[in-house]
Amino acid sequence: MAGPQSVSVVLLLLLLLPLGPTWHAAAQRCPQTCVCDNSRRHVACRHQNLTEVPNAIPELTHGLDLQGNMLKLIPAAAFRDLPYLTHLDLRHCQVELVAEGAFRGLGRLLLLNLASNRLNALPQEALDGLGSLRRLELEGNLLEELRPGTFGALGALATLNLAHNALVYLPAMAFQGLVRARWLQLSHNALSVLAPEALAGLPALRRLSLHHNELQSLPGATLSQARGLARLELGHNPFTYTGEEDGLVLPGLRELRLDHGALQALDPRAFAHCPRLHTLDLRGNQLDALQPLQGPGQLRRLRLHGNPLRCDCRARPLLQWLARARVRSDGACGEPRRLRGEALDALRPSDLRCPVAGAEEEEEEVAAARPRVPIGTSKEKTGAPGPCPRACVCAPESRHSGCEGRGLQVVPRGFPNDTQLLDLRQNHFPLVPREAFPGLGQLVSLHLQHCGITELEAGALAGLGSLLYLYLSDNTLSSLSAASLKGAPCLGYLYLERNRFLQVPGAALRALPSLFSLHLQDNALDRLALGDLAGMRALRWLYLSGNRITQVSPGALGPAQELEKLHLDRNQLQEVPTAALEGLPALLELQLSGNPLRALQDGAFWPVGRSLQHLFLNSSGLEQISPGAFLGLGPRLQSLHLQKNQLQALPALPGLSQLELIDLSGNPFHCDCQLLPLHRWLTGLNLHVEAACAAPPSARGQSLKAAAAVFEACPGWAAGKAKRTPAPRPSAQRTPMKGRRQGANKVGKEGVGL
Repeated sequence: MAGPQSVSVVLLLLLLLPLGPTWHAAAQRCPQTCVCDNSRRHVACRHQNLTEVPNAIPELTHGLDLQGNMLKLIPAAAFRDLPYLTHLDLRHCQVELVAEGAFRGLGRLLLLNLASNRLNALPQEALDGLGSLRRLELEGNLLEELRPGTFGALGALATLNLAHNALVYLPAMAFQGLVRARWLQLSHNALSVLAPEALAGLPALRRLSLHHNELQSLPGATLSQARGLARLELGHNPFTYTGEEDGLVLPGLRELRLDHGALQALDPRAFAHCPRLHTLDLRGNQLDALQPLQGPGQLRRLRLHGNPLRCDCRARPLLQWLARARVRSDGACGEPRRLRGEALDALRPSDLRCPVAGAEEEEEEVAAARPRVPIGTSKEKTGAPGPCPRACVCAPESRHSGCEGRGLQVVPRGFPNDTQLLDLRQNHFPLVPREAFPGLGQLVSLHLQHCGITELEAGALAGLGSLLYLYLSDNTLSSLSAASLKGAPCLGYLYLERNRFLQVPGAALRALPSLFSLHLQDNALDRLALGDLAGMRALRWLYLSGNRITQVSPGALGPAQELEKLHLDRNQLQEVPTAALEGLPALLELQLSGNPLRALQDGAFWPVGRSLQHLFLNSSGLEQISPGAFLGLGPRLQSLHLQKNQLQALPALPGLSQLELIDLSGNPFHCDCQLLPLHRWLTGLNLHVEAACAAPPSARGQSLKAAAAVFEACPGWAAGKAKRTPAPRPSAQRTPMKGRRQGANKVGKEGVGL
């Protein structure tokens, strides 16, 4: 009989025997279109035009990167053979549908990235099986609604990102089951209504991002459901007043951002039930006066920059309170003229004089005429709400009315006169008649998508003086008249995607002096002509993607001097419209991807070189880029997208010193001595760069940045290598480089996604 020592040896040998396939053995069957990293158990199949999840991925894979493919549908149990997966990246995969049970079997998954796809809904059980998931990225999709229970299986989730979607309403218990969620991102949607119980069931929530939405008032009762909030971001919403009656009760709140909204009045007790509030951000509003705040005894930072503060004797209580409570403030005086621009914290009470007849009399009259709370935003009703039309639903607490998908053939009437959001989507009324919305002077958001509309009669929007958002997408409109839009002078966002426009309805748009964002994607425009944008001085965002544009005339964009975003992707431009970019000093983002450009000439982007931050040239058939094509773009350019072109060569781009992202993937680079300058430049960047050699055969598949052996035989290789070890520079020159590389390295790591 074997002794104890023999038994121990046998047990040890059994433990050392492999119980299943090892990673190294499985990795030998790596799919041809993918790259397998043994050290990280990571598989990358980026930008391969894949239409389904590839087979033969090693079973022990931890990280799978499929971004930039054409999956469109994620079927049920799509990843059932990858039970050890912890990170899954499906960004930019044109995903339109996630089937129920698509991720079942992924019980170890920690990160799921579905950002930048085309999802407009999530089935009830689409996310089942993800019990360990910690982070879910759904940013940049087309989600219009959330169904209660959608996230019910995600009990371990800490971060949910729903920014940059099309959400207009949050129903009760929308996030039921997210008991460990700490950060909920809902910014850059069209939210105007939050159900009273929308945030119920989020006991661990510490940060809520609701900036850049359409909230007309502070939804205090709804927000107070998340009692553990420490940071609340509500900037860039159009509400004009907040007070104690809004019912904001957040005992643990430390930071509240209400910046860049439309606040004209703030009640002293608005935050009386937020005793731990430390930082209050009110920058960029319309406050000309502010009383000492009552309640937040721990407030230490009050940000007031960008408000037209009136520094007269009525501001003395504020100044005295700031000093007594030791609150730091960065505001400056807007009036009177003698104190204009003076820092609030630099003033003494004696500087704040009461206005008297004479020099300041005119200023006092102007100030007295300025409204504190605009009509339509008062907390008191201007009249009793009217009855709700049959077949519609009207919610008095949220001022949201809707008749979505009811088969209506005429625009219904008789909505409550305090309605702020009206949803009439998916009905069928080809004609919107004159004065179609009587009594709705407080209406802010009007949804008329998928209604078969062919015409808006003159005066159709009459009386809609508060309207900011008009959704006319997915109809059959081919023209608009100025008379049809007259009556909505505050309209800022106009959605006309997927209609039948052959040209920009410029004459009609001149009736909208406040137009901020114009959406004309997926129509049949063939050019942008001189005069199309005449009078649009307020325009900031212009979306013309997916048309047939072959020409942008010089001067056509000139009237929109404050333009920040210009999307011309998926058109028929054969060259960069350089001359048309003249006179756009604020342009930040230029989308030209999906045009048959073929080549870039010297100085193609020179007119916008001082402002441009993001440039998209991917999938443009580019075969040649001249050495001076990006001349002038150095100072501010942060991202450059050149993926999926036909580039065999590319000059070095040393002028682009602030880049945080450059994507060169999907190009057939010929790695010979001609590419040596590009290789050296990429090597000097502290960025993750997607670029691989396609030729010669000996270098195929190698990273262009890392393929040093390919270039060692090139003339000047040794000299260039020596130059990459420069003598130390003075510290004053090294400091910005250090900061840049640290920031770039951070973004580069995030760009990997896994």
